[in-house]
Amino acid sequence: MNNILDKDNFSKRANRYLQLTSQVGGLLTRLGVNKLGLGINKDKHATNLKNNLGEFKGPIMKIAQLLSMIPDALPAEYSNQLMQLQSHAPPMGELFVKRRMINELGNNWDNNFLNFNKSASYAASLGQVHKAKLKNGNLVACKLQYPDMRSAVEVDLNQFEVILKLFEKYNKAIKTKKIFLEIKDRLIEEINYDNEIKNMKFFEKIFKFDKSVNIPKVYKEFSTKRLITMSWLEGHTLDEVIKYSKNRKYLLEKIATNIFNAWYMPFYKFCVIHGDPHFGNYSFKNNGDINLFDFGCVRFFPTSFVKAVLNLYYALEKKDEDLTIEAYKSWGFKKINKKLIKILNLWASYIYGPLLEDKKRLIQGENNKGYGINVANNVYKELKKIGGIEPPKEFVFMDRAAIGMGSLFMKLNVKLNWHEKFNNLIKDFDEKKILKKRESVIV
Repeated sequence: MNNILDKDNFSKRANRYLQLTSQVGGLLTRLGVNKLGLGINKDKHATNLKNNLGEFKGPIMKIAQLLSMIPDALPAEYSNQLMQLQSHAPPMGELFVKRRMINELGNNWDNNFLNFNKSASYAASLGQVHKAKLKNGNLVACKLQYPDMRSAVEVDLNQFEVILKLFEKYNKAIKTKKIFLEIKDRLIEEINYDNEIKNMKFFEKIFKFDKSVNIPKVYKEFSTKRLITMSWLEGHTLDEVIKYSKNRKYLLEKIATNIFNAWYMPFYKFCVIHGDPHFGNYSFKNNGDINLFDFGCVRFFPTSFVKAVLNLYYALEKKDEDLTIEAYKSWGFKKINKKLIKILNLWASYIYGPLLEDKKRLIQGENNKGYGINVANNVYKELKKIGGIEPPKEFVFMDRAAIGMGSLFMKLNVKLNWHEKFNNLIKDFDEKKILKKRESVIV
């Protein structure tokens, strides 16, 4: 069933393009003005930019978030505001919800539910979530995609490509072509809810016997390419759980351990990652168990890539230069030389540092507030000196996820033996067995 809301309408695309061009152009103009030393209230402008982009919905919100995570790409005022876009998206109203549900489940769509809350419980970049109750009494979450997402992806990716090219001219540290191609592939996947349902079922199977990580169950009969109906998992925000906890230290350690396993276990046991690890994609039970959401951005890796990730760990552990070179080559980095290895090892020492020390420690080390951003800025500075680098496609979301996980652990601020947890996961790594196991789980 088609609805005019979802038609690939040229006038809508053109209108969105013009509006986004205005926003992006305004940002670049004001940043240019600021570099010339002319007056601008960056805090106010950054807040307005976040609010305006939030109204657009769609991929531009995720793109803005990604841009905000690149060191030195934007002033701190803009990065801080754009990082909030995912979790502070303004929801669409009831009329929109009715029209979209008719489009997905037909004119009598509400007959499938005992009740359906037309006010969104959560709103994000590509869709919003509504709480409902099926005829059998089960509570469900209905994730409803916004209209015109296919057109929005096309327009927003065009804008993103422009932004990256401008960023590359300004920064000269990172070649952006493969970054663009990787994000393009993931965004196209993310608007295909059939694909997200497959990802959810995959994760549901791999955590089937681990009740500390909960994945929603999909109700396929009430789902479409733009609607996912899934079990409603009760949980709280991190702050809510901590507020009522009798043993805060123990609870935070358990939450950190569960998040660690939720991300690293799929990566080292199945060569797949949940690519969007921020607190908005988790909710927490009072005992520290976690609920994991949003499976649109899931990245499956070749086993050889994950093997190279492990080889780099072993190379750093043994200070083996030959294995280091081989690992970076296996990742897909080109033109490896001593200068580049030295720079890449700055990054690697930050990512792998907590895993190399066999002791309880903070993820960021002792008294290292701001350490991560300082390392990243130093890496960018050194890359500029040697003319920049083109990261391999697989690196983009691996790096994003690793840094995102680090940010979560820094907020939890717990001391754990990360080395011990990591080595327990990787001790049985076998490429052939993983491929066989992954193929048996894929729906």
